[in-house]
Amino acid sequence: MIYASQYLLTGDGKTCINNGAIYVDQEGIIKAVGTREELTAKYKEETVKDYEDATLLPGLMDMHVHFGYYYSQPDIYNFDDYMIAYYAQEQAKIALSLGITTVRDLSSPHNLLKQLRIAGEKGYVKTPRIIHADAGLCMTGGHGHDDGIPQVDGEWEIRKEIRKQLRDGADWVKLLTSGRSETPEFTQEELNAAVDESHRVGRKCAIHAGLAPSLQMSIDAGFDTIEHGTFLTLEQVKQMVQNKQAWVPTMTAYTVLYEFCQEKIKAGHNKSDRIAAKAIHDMAFFKPAYEAYKNNFKEFYDTGVTICTGSDMVLYEAPPLPINRELELMVEYGITPVQAIETATSNPAKVLGMEKQIGTLTVGLEADFIAVKGNVAQDIKALNNLLEVFIKGEKVS
Repeated sequence: MIYASQYLLTGDGKTCINNGAIYVDQEGIIKAVGTREELTAKYKEETVKDYEDATLLPGLMDMHVHFGYYYSQPDIYNFDDYMIAYYAQEQAKIALSLGITTVRDLSSPHNLLKQLRIAGEKGYVKTPRIIHADAGLCMTGGHGHDDGIPQVDGEWEIRKEIRKQLRDGADWVKLLTSGRSETPEFTQEELNAAVDESHRVGRKCAIHAGLAPSLQMSIDAGFDTIEHGTFLTLEQVKQMVQNKQAWVPTMTAYTVLYEFCQEKIKAGHNKSDRIAAKAIHDMAFFKPAYEAYKNNFKEFYDTGVTICTGSDMVLYEAPPLPINRELELMVEYGITPVQAIETATSNPAKVLGMEKQIGTLTVGLEADFIAVKGNVAQDIKALNNLLEVFIKGEKVS
């Protein structure tokens, strides 16, 4: 079938085709990309689906999700294994409804994402493509320990837990080494061991790090992606470029928390609201975090560092998986909509090592794409007007 629209973005950060189209074969592979006139002339027997005043672009990728994060639910006592699985299934459904065709889950309960992916492959449920890091790792008492993340200390405990998670089906390794404190959690030797163990067996690793000196330690250790990187310096970002390390800023998560705290303070929050109380307690962190992203994003982008979108939204009643807003912030902070789309399509595909499979509208790749009303190249908010979602040529939303 030929899919056509007034605008087409290939996802490479620069290519826009007016009156563009793609031809997708019965196996869900892109066989041609060009103008509507070119493709309809070449494939005269094919049916044409014309979205008219719309944009075709690759399916979006959210590189930092937690499909199994139920810990902020007010009725947490109801969340046994069954309810957690239903919750994760709902997150998958929401992702597809937002045009997200691939996710990288960076810590959910053990085996949850592995089983959800299998359920999707069996056709029991509809899911985006799932890449996952299983449950993550933190030090004893470290950031995330109260969310069920395995606590490990020392080089060999870390190596053993990584081996267990990879044995059980994890695609990536995830460590957490900083919370709201400037005191680093894992030592340099522990971080080095985690990277060495991951890379030794050909797997990539991500790290939650937002403050000095943990950021520098994580960069020096060689993690493939720095998650959050809230208070990165320009020199550190330049080092990441040299190291070919990617940055997943998750700006929206901190922006929403900052705005949430402002609203609660203004309204006078109920002291029995434990989620609001915790957020307001952390306001001293959220405000400078919000400002750091706003003030530094464009300068960091201009270094050439590989940036990927990630939502990391786990706050109860916050917008779920808001990478559309993440992209809006990127544009607000100085890059073009076409450049922003690259951070949600081809950049993640490259970081995941899947650029020969997905990530751009390119001949030979699988047809993961979305159609949205309007011209995304001119207005990034057009992403909010989703029409249809396809994974490997199959309509999923």
